[in-house]
Amino acid sequence: MDILTLGFALSSFNLSSVKAQDHSKKVIVSGHTPGYNLLETVGDVLDPISFNSAEEAIIDPMHYLREFNYGRVSTLSDGVVLREFTLIASDNKVKEISPGIFYNVWTFNGTIPGPTLRATEGDLIKINFINNGSKFHTIHTHGIHKAEMDGVFEGIAPGGKFTYEFIAQPFGVFPYHCHIQPLEEHISHGLYGVYIVDPKQPRPPADEMVMVMNGYDTDFDTENNFYTVNGIPYYYMEHPIQIEQDRLVRVYLVNMLEFDPINNFHLHANLYQLYRTGTNLVPDEYTDMVTMSQGERGILEFKYKFPGQYMFHAHKTEFAEKGWMGLFLVKETISSSGAAQVYNSTVTTSNTSATDYTPGQLLTQKRGGDI
Repeated sequence: MDILTLGFALSSFNLSSVKAQDHSKKVIVSGHTPGYNLLETVGDVLDPISFNSAEEAIIDPMHYLREFNYGRVSTLSDGVVLREFTLIASDNKVKEISPGIFYNVWTFNGTIPGPTLRATEGDLIKINFINNGSKFHTIHTHGIHKAEMDGVFEGIAPGGKFTYEFIAQPFGVFPYHCHIQPLEEHISHGLYGVYIVDPKQPRPPADEMVMVMNGYDTDFDTENNFYTVNGIPYYYMEHPIQIEQDRLVRVYLVNMLEFDPINNFHLHANLYQLYRTGTNLVPDEYTDMVTMSQGERGILEFKYKFPGQYMFHAHKTEFAEKGWMGLFLVKETISSSGAAQVYNSTVTTSNTSATDYTPGQLLTQKRGGDI
């Protein structure tokens, strides 16, 4: 590591919190899985529950998990549904990606991953793109569209704007990301998100959630130091995702990991129906393990028969031990009245109107709202 890189890495720690440590107190620190050592420390614990503040964190993974943005919706004279979205790129923010670790993040609308865009097959999509960064950026959306809407050759200069317009097709789950060279720089710093196109005949009701697998190279040696699902290492180990016993769960899974050729998702004590790319209503495989290269994605559907705590993680030991693991907490659904209870950890009950966006603002997408 050269001197400049070392200096940047050291400056990433929250020195004020280090100075404020109470050395008279010892904290017992355990590993995240059986077999890890128990340690005593008087120092700061680099753990998802010890973030300096929500404002400094790159994202709230629990809010992101179940939040979908349906855009500003209107109906044209020919009956076509129009959905308008606004995505704002920035590349000059420093955010906390793990407790005490700050990183120069490049974001769409202030978070990594960017907002989850959602539409129905056949809708007209308009993405109003604003480049508030210091570099050229674009939005490349996977799917079917005209060449001039592909976001590859027409870079948008700093301060520039462009509207991407296309029909949502086919149904499935897709990534969107910046496509400016060097591409690995733009993706590894965080310029990506998920775009879901629902079939015209909706899928069966389910507890739906989005999971984006990614990583961070914080010392710039093209090897990742942290691995995550939804932006923050180990987050769902400390904040298990609550789901209901015997209720269908649907995970929209996307791999945007840079530098490593593969990533994967393993589910404990269960199997899931896997719909690769989500472009078919018939599952491709019944498994507990899927491996993906960058840009690959799929839909996972499963139910848990028994209550309890179940792990999910990358079945690549290095990735899991550097942050890519989490827990589902399966809750019984019986209440005193005999009615089913909902245990979702985030609940959204109403639509929101258009949101005024301030560059650098940490946004949370609301179901049925628009950005």
